[in-house]
Amino acid sequence: MIERIASIATTVSTVGCGVTAGVLLAFSVSVMPALRRQPPSTAITSMQQMNIDIVSPVFMTFFLGSAVAATIAAVASIWSGHDAKISIALGAALFVVGCVAVTIAVNVPMNDALAAVDPDSSSGARVWADYLTKWTRWNNARTVAAVAATAVLAMASRR
Repeated sequence: MIERIASIATTVSTVGCGVTAGVLLAFSVSVMPALRRQPPSTAITSMQQMNIDIVSPVFMTFFLGSAVAATIAAVASIWSGHDAKISIALGAALFVVGCVAVTIAVNVPMNDALAAVDPDSSSGARVWADYLTKWTRWNNARTVAAVAATAVLAMASRR
């Protein structure tokens, strides 16, 4: 029974990590470069709205649900003695720490700070310049973590 739980949770977390990686990658390769070419007030207003809209039931289910599923997969695989228990635990750690924890510790506070600025102010433009560079750097880091988690979990599920 525990082996079955580990298998299902690994599959669910693999899919969820992959979907999350895709969303984060889209921001890094498309959204942020496009916003970089906009006037600060337009870019700030757009990002403020995206930061509201991303906290949707669909995305949050994939994002947080994947972290829960990965954690369940790791614990269940260790308890069951699954051959790929180390890989599953590594994939879970990559996603939970490298993606979810980074989001909570870095990206969300930056989003909150951006939400508090007036897009048409000079202080807003200064916040945006700093935000754009740092937020994108950390988004790239969590994208790499989510992609790596997906790959490790996918390989582990083949065992």
